[in-house]
Amino acid sequence: MKNFSTSSSRLLAAALFCGVTAVPAHAKTIVCEFKPNAPDSHTVVKGDTLWGISGTFLDKPWCWPQVWGMNKEEIANPHWIYPGQIVWFDREAGRLRLGNKVGGDGTTGDMRLGPQLRTEGLGKDAVQSIPSGAIEPFLTQPLIIEEDELKNAPRIIATRGARVFIGKDDKAYVRGDLKGNTSFQVFRPGKPLKDPITKKTIALEAFYLGTLKLDAPAEAGSDVHTFIVASAKEEMGKGDLLMAMPPMPMQNYVPHPPEVEVNASVLAVYGGVTHAGQNQVVSINRGKLDGLDIGSVLQLYHRGEVVPDPGASKGALNLRKPTVKLPDERVGSLFIFRVFKHISYGLIMQVTEPVVVGDIAKTAE
Repeated sequence: MKNFSTSSSRLLAAALFCGVTAVPAHAKTIVCEFKPNAPDSHTVVKGDTLWGISGTFLDKPWCWPQVWGMNKEEIANPHWIYPGQIVWFDREAGRLRLGNKVGGDGTTGDMRLGPQLRTEGLGKDAVQSIPSGAIEPFLTQPLIIEEDELKNAPRIIATRGARVFIGKDDKAYVRGDLKGNTSFQVFRPGKPLKDPITKKTIALEAFYLGTLKLDAPAEAGSDVHTFIVASAKEEMGKGDLLMAMPPMPMQNYVPHPPEVEVNASVLAVYGGVTHAGQNQVVSINRGKLDGLDIGSVLQLYHRGEVVPDPGASKGALNLRKPTVKLPDERVGSLFIFRVFKHISYGLIMQVTEPVVVGDIAKTAE
């Protein structure tokens, strides 16, 4: 099988960036290269992900949009690939293409397609961007609460029969402006999340407790509504806050580098641990206002230590030894799958060492 040469891959990267995919002037130019041993094709099977398929052909899986020739609009509007289809490496054109098996004998035709734009609901068999099992709780549950979201949030002020805690099918009395919503999530603010650099609190961790459904709206002259507990993950009670049920965020945005240069820090590691590994979730201190969107991929680094240089002050009297910062060490990749204003959730990919709070997450090089 003929391999794609390094020199050819560099020419391809130049052609892609100069032609099909526009790169903003303020963004880094990322060199996209096919693996020297990239296969001629890959037959998509159930359980495949866009990240995994891309990694079969490319050194950098987030180069997927470039080798398909996608523009910004196409990246933001998911394209689906299904089991049974074939991803072809068109070596002459330097592109990946999509085809289907034809004929009853299992042979393939020469038909080449592009990834198909979704026109109706997400197909249940469609290939996802990343493994969904690790991120499902983070897609709908408000585990991060930004400061402005706490303002005027509806809250539980009483329970039926003055019970301390309530569970499924119990009644709760809620005061506040529902803004026309009828389904809510219940949460309890937890510890503050502080920026590792500025040390300022930028959000709160939230404990997700369950969901409430409106049973009877407030009567005229009152702002107290009656709710029924629809589901209970934990016990809830007076003082707990409500947030309108969010729509399910899109899960299948195409892996891609952010349009702007991002330099972030890891805020928190989830799962009750201090170190995170492959397929674990962390939050970072950058969000949509900083140029991130769903599907953005960042590289993870251990922050280089600042150490003294014993030889720099030899012969000097009564002087402190100067210090020097060691290089940051790359340890993995981070796929951004949920974005708030100033904070994002990311799934750790291709990690070589455990990730800790304070590690760097920045635009891929």
